[in-house]
Amino acid sequence: MAEVHPFQGYRYNPEKVGDVNRVVSPPYDKIDEEEREDLANNSLYNIVRLILSKSNEQGDDQYEVAAKYLREWIDEGVLEEDEEPGFYAYYQEYEAEGEKRTRKGFIGLGEIEEGEGVKAHEETMSGPKADRLRLLRATEANFGQIFMLYSDPENKVTETMDESIGDNPLLEVRDKYRNTHSLWKLNEDEVISTIKEEMSEKSLYIADGHHRYETALNYRNECREKGWKSPETGGFDNRMMTFVNIDDPGLTTLATHRLLHDIDNFKPHGILDEAREHFDISRYNDREELLDKLDADRGKKHTFGYRTKGDKAYWSLTLQDESVMKEILPEKSEAWRRLDVSILHKLVLERYLGIDEEALEEKRNLDYIRGRDKALDMLKEGGYQAAFIMNPTRVEQVKEIADRGEKMPQKSTDFYPKLLTGPVIHKLKIDKG
Repeated sequence: MAEVHPFQGYRYNPEKVGDVNRVVSPPYDKIDEEEREDLANNSLYNIVRLILSKSNEQGDDQYEVAAKYLREWIDEGVLEEDEEPGFYAYYQEYEAEGEKRTRKGFIGLGEIEEGEGVKAHEETMSGPKADRLRLLRATEANFGQIFMLYSDPENKVTETMDESIGDNPLLEVRDKYRNTHSLWKLNEDEVISTIKEEMSEKSLYIADGHHRYETALNYRNECREKGWKSPETGGFDNRMMTFVNIDDPGLTTLATHRLLHDIDNFKPHGILDEAREHFDISRYNDREELLDKLDADRGKKHTFGYRTKGDKAYWSLTLQDESVMKEILPEKSEAWRRLDVSILHKLVLERYLGIDEEALEEKRNLDYIRGRDKALDMLKEGGYQAAFIMNPTRVEQVKEIADRGEKMPQKSTDFYPKLLTGPVIHKLKIDKG
């Protein structure tokens, strides 16, 4: 069950950094090298200098550099610790699929635990976990959020926040997609007690941040093995998280599309020839016809869009019979076998193209792209051989898979918009004895 705690966060001091828009960033794993440089150039205090730091000429590695920056920024008053513990209401106003929405959550500390209390739904990769663990060891701080879902059909936690936040947020910034992110402090005793009580019986589902959660768990275990103590709720037994109601109408999932590259002896229409055994295949002369087909089948049929580099036509593949997935993977649940990403990865990518789980983890032949038009447009660039266009995984599927203790393939979900890194930071309190 979910034990959540208020904490004393560190926040940027506008008197030192000026426009706070210039110091926050997307999550570390959504930043490429070009954007990293742009963010760093925005401000000497942009948080990308902590989450994606670089080694310096003095011989400090990137993690030591991040720890040095953090100490300096706290000493200089660039980052200031709040005087009182509290939760932080975090609202995001955005537009998706032509509709304006607001996703409402709160930032707090959640207890790190193994087993049934916190449910993951997606496989993780070893590289990012090793990287984030080294950063956590060096800085003893949480910079980015773990995005947690909980179920609250009566919306009691959100109603409590709505009644408490007032008109003037502590922070209001806009990201590069023109989404507005607003933060309020919730430190009234009654509000804190209500949130803690309402959350105490709820299970948590990791929406985004699986690598960060496993990193926090590994770090907690390391600290315990060393005999260190976590004397307060702000220690290594807890991790900074953003909690969002899975029943919130403002919750949106987008699809993540697949781009193929570096496949030896790739035959553009070879996939179509093999797929006819299990899929109904249709040809379209323009992009909009294909996208209309995907929209019509969303949530009803297992349909993928497909296009190869240089092909004038667009194609759809619609699964004829779900029973083929049971033949391939009898050990998996029916819910897992019905996922579009499971069908694509296991039946198409692995069976037809030989792209197995090891190749997926190493990203030897696959890149992941948000945006249908962007994925198709990228076929014009060098290197990509074909694109698979997906429909998004539904929120109820995420919950069902997590409840069963199963894991979806990588990049099965894309909750939009992403949580900003930098509105509030958690510096761990540790007794090293």
